[in-house]
Amino acid sequence: MGSIGNWEQVVTEKRTLRDKSLKPYMVSNLDKRGPRVDNVQERSRLDDPIAQKITDIDSIPTLLEQLRAGKYTAEQVTHAYIRRAVVAHQLTNAITETVFDDALSQARKLDRYFQKTGELQGPLHGIPVSLKDQFNLKGVDTTFGYVGRAFAPATEDAVIVQILKEMGAVVLLKTNLPQTLMWAETDNNLWGRTVNPRNPDLIPGGSSGGEGALAVLHGSILGMGTDIGGSIRIPGSMIGVYAFKPTSSRYPAIGVPGPTEGQEHVHFSSGPLTRDMESLCYVSRLVANSEPWEFDPKCAPLPWNESVFQEMQTRPLVIGLILDDGVVKVHPPIERALLELAHKLKDQGHEVITWDTSYHHDCVKLMDQYYVADGFEDVLRDINASGEPMIPHVQGLADRAKGKALSVYEYWQVNKKKIALRQKYLSRWNQTRSPSGKPVDVLLGPTTAHTAVPHHKLRWVGYTKVWNLLDYPAVSFPVDEVRKEVDVQPNGYQPRNDLDAWNWEIYDPHVMNGHPVSLQVIGKTLNDEKVLGAATIIEKIWKGEN
Repeated sequence: MGSIGNWEQVVTEKRTLRDKSLKPYMVSNLDKRGPRVDNVQERSRLDDPIAQKITDIDSIPTLLEQLRAGKYTAEQVTHAYIRRAVVAHQLTNAITETVFDDALSQARKLDRYFQKTGELQGPLHGIPVSLKDQFNLKGVDTTFGYVGRAFAPATEDAVIVQILKEMGAVVLLKTNLPQTLMWAETDNNLWGRTVNPRNPDLIPGGSSGGEGALAVLHGSILGMGTDIGGSIRIPGSMIGVYAFKPTSSRYPAIGVPGPTEGQEHVHFSSGPLTRDMESLCYVSRLVANSEPWEFDPKCAPLPWNESVFQEMQTRPLVIGLILDDGVVKVHPPIERALLELAHKLKDQGHEVITWDTSYHHDCVKLMDQYYVADGFEDVLRDINASGEPMIPHVQGLADRAKGKALSVYEYWQVNKKKIALRQKYLSRWNQTRSPSGKPVDVLLGPTTAHTAVPHHKLRWVGYTKVWNLLDYPAVSFPVDEVRKEVDVQPNGYQPRNDLDAWNWEIYDPHVMNGHPVSLQVIGKTLNDEKVLGAATIIEKIWKGEN
């Protein structure tokens, strides 16, 4: 490949193969299922009442109970999710690759085992899984949205895929991401653009945008994404699903290649996207207890700590509240949700204190240096392999890099700054005390400065990126929605910088009305159980269930 004609031909061939696999499950008259913000999952409704009931179950443990009781077979569940995933794709362009025949074959094997023994074959028996394109799946391409990586199938499954399959999970398909993975929108020349299910003029987030779009339309009950700047949490926020970025060493990374592969300055995290908090916790518990460190030497040898997870739900917490990162002020609905939640937490006996974010901009600027540390050589090699053009954001990164890589010495100096920032942040956390003298358990803040925005309009991901530099676990979860009558444009606000001005120029409560507002809970490195336990009780308090 090298000419325009050649790369376009590859695109045509790849899309034709995908569409052929989808065709038996496609439905007609989708033009009648126009954009909607309320009950968006109704857009992907199936005409089969049993398949509809199966895919309307949000909780993985609940679906497992139905399988254990014999109410549904693994084949029924697999078939139902294939059908709904395809409808979701027709609405959003979320799917890149499929393995439907293999999935149905695996489901039948699980059913035979259940019929013979009366037991489920593993703690994820029959649970359908979708994978971001980045995860290796034997016999299937892993492209990162590059045309030049097409028709080069993986020779074995990623370690996390092996673990999930060993537990009985059934992999159905792979989903879309942006060219290079290095942005929070979902668009590339190979597969095209994935759109927001509530409004196709808005983004679904990225880079795990295909996973987010599929999940909210009930085309997936368990999706696996990756995150090196917010790529799991931002789709979770824009779409309104549950998204967990673990500490990078808690989930295995072998078989999950990425751009700038080989760099050691900031590791990406693999993690789940689900439709409820219980499922995030359930899957993370299973992965930690699968001893992934026996398969990936970078994994921390830490089994799941259930006592810590439960403790966070049974005692008063000290929560650091992030309202503003000092660079871009969040939009009114996000600030409203944060303040309302802080009030509810205080009413339940938790201490909420203002968190100092003065180190955040330095963290973000350092991350931006890392993204182009090689002068963009890694990306350019993949782009030039096919001769395809860069999408606008990637072109912007290339222009910023100017082909100038850091020298080894300069790179070392950036790493020293990272180490110093991590130390300063940890010291601040450890030295901070609540009015009662207790240490901070977790932080609570925005996932993004805004809800879903128009395509090519996203510019600031500082509320997520900082936690990647620090390697802190963070979970994003939906709490509310934009209410145009309440969340009005403030009068007389004076932006503090160009980025802040951009953020307020794109705020339109009428366009964003009804779109989900998400927040995130953050903890220190390797405190994943603390984060998920705290998020569990915080969500219950928000919903009035505690």
